[in-house]
Amino acid sequence: MTYTDSTISSGGDDSLLEHVDARTNLAGSNKMEILLFSLGSDEKFGINVFKVKEVCRAGKITRTPNMPRGVEGIVSLRGHVMPVLKMASFMNIYPADRHQTMMVAEYNSHILGFLVQDVDRIIRVDWDKVRATEGMMSDKSSLITAITELPDGTLISILDVEQILSDAFGEAIVGNVARVDSEHDLCVFFADDSMVARRKIAEVLDKMGVKHIQAANGNEAWERLKALADAAQNTGTPLHDQIQVILTDAEMPEMDGYVLTNNIKTDKRFAGIPVVMHSSLSSEANRAMGTRVGVDYYIPKFDSMILSTTLRPLLT
Repeated sequence: MTYTDSTISSGGDDSLLEHVDARTNLAGSNKMEILLFSLGSDEKFGINVFKVKEVCRAGKITRTPNMPRGVEGIVSLRGHVMPVLKMASFMNIYPADRHQTMMVAEYNSHILGFLVQDVDRIIRVDWDKVRATEGMMSDKSSLITAITELPDGTLISILDVEQILSDAFGEAIVGNVARVDSEHDLCVFFADDSMVARRKIAEVLDKMGVKHIQAANGNEAWERLKALADAAQNTGTPLHDQIQVILTDAEMPEMDGYVLTNNIKTDKRFAGIPVVMHSSLSSEANRAMGTRVGVDYYIPKFDSMILSTTLRPLLT
């Protein structure tokens, strides 16, 4: 495994911010950077460092009525009032000490605090060394989207934060999405490693009256797309007649959305099929990474109206 690491200290975001410019160079490299942390057990967990704005002490947490399980309360940090989630509660870990280290993260343009025991360091890993965990038999498996292994044999569980947020606050509501008016059969191919995301995307497409094909990671998506392209080429049928749009997440095990997009854009058989990146990574740096590899549209998760409004004019 190719990796690099650097230490990170609690109490400020300088050690994270210095990675931002460098990370824009990861587009198309099939690599990601993971912030390692612990929750009071022997296990090591990871989160995409691109989602973490800073690591600091939690400070005073104010409890509010009717808080969902795992939500400790709210905290004010530099003008942001954010909910604070105790990650150990979701993973059914019961540490002896109270967690005071907080990872401040941004998901879908929302700022949240995640309480952990401590953070370790940032590592860079190859996505093809990151394995999906669907089908893994464990009481925690639904909250772990992938695993990877360090050179010393330590296993890192990468959390499915979208599933954790869904468990805490409920799934996003898909509103009244109008059907697409078309005389032709329409199909969207989409790839996402989160079961929650795949379920919500499918719900939007069903309401639009659009067929869909889905994949659980970038590598699976690319293999299926190549098979569809081969079949279309053999029959002399334009691939665009079968698939009108490709929708992809950014971070996925085995092959990320940037490499998937680059593969699509450099294969002439996919000419004329737009690629929409649908990601909880909502920063301008991530948009720049998408633009670099040829993404046609970059939209944040998960807003059913933004998703349907973006897809509608592309479905012709």
